[in-house]
Amino acid sequence: MSHKSQARELMAKYGMPIGLGSGILSDNQEEIIAQGRRIGFPVLVKPAGGGGGIGMLQAHDQEELLKVVERARSLAFRSFSNNQVYLEKYMVQPRHIEFQILGDQHGGVQHLFERDCSVQRRHQKIIEEAPAPAVDRKEMDWLAQQIIKVLQDIGYDNIGTVEMLRGSDGSYSFLEMNTRLQVEHAVTEEITGVDLVVAQIRSAAGERLSDIVPTPIERSGHAIEVRVYAEDPKKFFPSPGKLNTFRTPSGNGIRVETGYAEGLTVTPFYDPMIAKVIAHAENREKTIGILIDALREFEVSGIKTNIPFLLDALASEQFRAGQVHTGLVSTILSS
Repeated sequence: MSHKSQARELMAKYGMPIGLGSGILSDNQEEIIAQGRRIGFPVLVKPAGGGGGIGMLQAHDQEELLKVVERARSLAFRSFSNNQVYLEKYMVQPRHIEFQILGDQHGGVQHLFERDCSVQRRHQKIIEEAPAPAVDRKEMDWLAQQIIKVLQDIGYDNIGTVEMLRGSDGSYSFLEMNTRLQVEHAVTEEITGVDLVVAQIRSAAGERLSDIVPTPIERSGHAIEVRVYAEDPKKFFPSPGKLNTFRTPSGNGIRVETGYAEGLTVTPFYDPMIAKVIAHAENREKTIGILIDALREFEVSGIKTNIPFLLDALASEQFRAGQVHTGLVSTILSS
């Protein structure tokens, strides 16, 4: 399931909706162009062994496709020691909805609801929330059950996230599965009360799901996480440097996860995320308000951060209405 192309093929066999795509691309340029034409431009070139949005590049015509494939292969090899890439139909402004899954070694698989991770830039998630806003709960429950059936059948026995794209017409397509704990796991923890780090360790130790998590798992309130990056809030260029001031927010309904402290230096060599700020409240409106207050309280100096952009995003009319999609960042920046 961790191999993107093979996971698509497997899920298609089980009847999961799959968007147009290709298998692993060969070195034959004519075959690459033929695959692009079959799928229809624009297409997305993706690393088969990748993750985190790294190496995902768009191509709008066949000439650009050949150049992009070479760039994507180079990025994939440097990042994952695997230069295999494949094509996927590029969906315009879809929603990115993912399902948190936990399996055990005894055939048990459970879902812990879904997260909406649609607010992204350059395929990197910025804001994640649980549950997904402005969607039919029956729709989410049905999809979760279909995913559980597949993973039970293949014997999946680990923590993982099944990622789906939801088109503007309400159709879904399987994107990929991340066979690991994800950055945004905190929002799921907040609405379920389940410590996912502990849960995956207990599962790996051979315990049964019935002993690891409550049955049934119940959802409580709403949670939203923002990723605070050391970067220019308008151009999104990295902003390394010393943290002359670094005072994180606190209070009821606020959780902060960070590996930084005042006086430390943010280097240019790693992902520029310096903190995650998570808010949890009884409903989405209150959660947004708590998170905005927390970000205003966050004191950082010595570097630039994306906090001004995060505040704009949270206050935007579209976000507040739950009308999120992967193109929302561009919409906000242009307004």
